[in-house]
Amino acid sequence: MKWYSSVSEKRNIREAFEECTLNINRGADDQINLVLAFVGSDFADSYSLLPNMVADEFPGAVFIGCSGNGVIGNAKEIEHRPGFSLSAAILPDVAIQSFHVKDVDLPDGDDSPHKWEELIGVKANGKPDFIILADPFSMRGQNLVKGLDYAFPGSTVIGGIASGGRQPGENALFLNQEQISEGIVGVALHGNVRIDTIVAQGCRPVGDLMRITKCDRNILEELDGQQPFEILGDLYSKLSEKDRKLFQNSLFLGVVMDHFEDDPSIGDFLIRNVLGADQEKGVISIGEMLQEGQIVQFHLRDSQTSSENLTEMLQSYDYNPSNEEGAGALLFSCLGRGSYLYGKPDHDTDLFIERVGDLPLTGFFCNGEIGPVGESTYIHGYTSAFGIVRPMGAVDAMT
Repeated sequence: MKWYSSVSEKRNIREAFEECTLNINRGADDQINLVLAFVGSDFADSYSLLPNMVADEFPGAVFIGCSGNGVIGNAKEIEHRPGFSLSAAILPDVAIQSFHVKDVDLPDGDDSPHKWEELIGVKANGKPDFIILADPFSMRGQNLVKGLDYAFPGSTVIGGIASGGRQPGENALFLNQEQISEGIVGVALHGNVRIDTIVAQGCRPVGDLMRITKCDRNILEELDGQQPFEILGDLYSKLSEKDRKLFQNSLFLGVVMDHFEDDPSIGDFLIRNVLGADQEKGVISIGEMLQEGQIVQFHLRDSQTSSENLTEMLQSYDYNPSNEEGAGALLFSCLGRGSYLYGKPDHDTDLFIERVGDLPLTGFFCNGEIGPVGESTYIHGYTSAFGIVRPMGAVDAMT
């Protein structure tokens, strides 16, 4: 298994593509099986040229890609200027099934897993892993990833929501020889392949762990028998001046999604926005459906916290002795990260190379990042979701 990554800042899409393919073909010693491209929105007038260019250069390869308001290639982040990134992979003993799904195609909630297998074109017993790219205007993304989790238990789902367009039809998805403007495109990989994930949501906990004792959908009404608004007031009084400033506009709630986890660590929380508060009723609204009994903790986010969180998540992966060496990696990072958050480019990519290794790293800046927390897949914000692609190892063969 071999992966290649290249990036170009040429302002003409043909020249950018040629520069990337020249770099890739220097190293490729066999037929390319999979191509991924992420295209800056500056190339919007030329999106339609890309599928045929890929087909001509990499005949027989499966191709997916999308537009992005910033791209990542060869471990370099290109923001606020034209950018084109290309990744190509040689995947022996790996079957690749590409698919395009529209929102109207999604099975109903009471349909069997077989309906999902028919929709995607693969069987769950093949243990596929998925890379998916979605249009933000035309797809209920959380419904899709929930369905994939249901029909393909144990499979990894990683990806991102296309960016660069400001209204329906302006984003581009690519699938083989087509440019598509709605739904979701993706590939299912099965055989001698696994995708490991690192999902860094960029927050740190403040205050105590608490249990939800009363809620109504996304309205948090009681924590350990107390009104959430009172708890927030008490929390604020104990914060430093720096954290009080973050409290005003960077307050989040971390929700432990595993009901059997009573001692959560940083990677066990699903981070969701605190949307608002009703002081009279003492309740707060959260950007996630809640359940009584869930363990939660408030979180704060800033650039230092995001950097420390990513470092911890990368170290946790690097120190796991069961992980086989990766061949390549994908990064789906939020538009709100990068130089906007850190004041300089390449922060997340540099940390990845430093902590995990100098893998060919490709991706883009997303309108939402798709990746797992615990055993379930979610659409995140302000997150960097890495997918590390590698051959199966001995541990995988036993599962």
